[in-house]
Amino acid sequence: MLIKGYDEGPLVAGEPLLTRPGFWSSYLMTMGGAGTGVERPVPEWFGDDGADTDAVTDILFDPERWPVFRVPAADGAGVAVIYRNLEGDHGIDYLLTRPGRSCAERITGGDGGFSGTGLTWHELVRFADSPAPAADGVLDSAARLLLLLPLLDELAVPGTAPAQLGAALTAAGAPQDTAPSTAEYLLSHLMGRPRHDSTWDSPLSGF
Repeated sequence: MLIKGYDEGPLVAGEPLLTRPGFWSSYLMTMGGAGTGVERPVPEWFGDDGADTDAVTDILFDPERWPVFRVPAADGAGVAVIYRNLEGDHGIDYLLTRPGRSCAERITGGDGGFSGTGLTWHELVRFADSPAPAADGVLDSAARLLLLLPLLDELAVPGTAPAQLGAALTAAGAPQDTAPSTAEYLLSHLMGRPRHDSTWDSPLSGF
């Protein structure tokens, strides 16, 4: 797999890992520093156990294989989630691709800092619900929403957001009785991060 700007990285398709036990807890517990609050999330919140989560984490951060998760949209745009497993500089990068452009735009890195701006909840849902059926990558709406969740950059989300996120977590294997509280925790963490300049446009403006 080739992505411009990552020529030195041994990129591999990460989509097969999405159904592996432990993936979602590994991904969502580490996004942008999640888990630094008073109550720390545990794998069981996501329907996983610690051993599975540790095993998947080892795979995701293997310096010899950099998993890439492609989230293509129906209009030709797409987001690539890349585990940048450089020694001393590892993290997760989010790249926006657009039709007719040879270079991808880096939205944010694994430290949770935006290089431009993130997405509103409305944009996340619209992107998640608009897969490109003929393209390679993640087509399931719930998985797409969870993969893009770290890009949320909004002070206040709609009242329907916790239920929507809870439903996505349940679809990915989280227990129904804890999914609502897990959704609330994740949204609280994301909305509590430093905000971008309100005059910046969203990278998906016009999507």
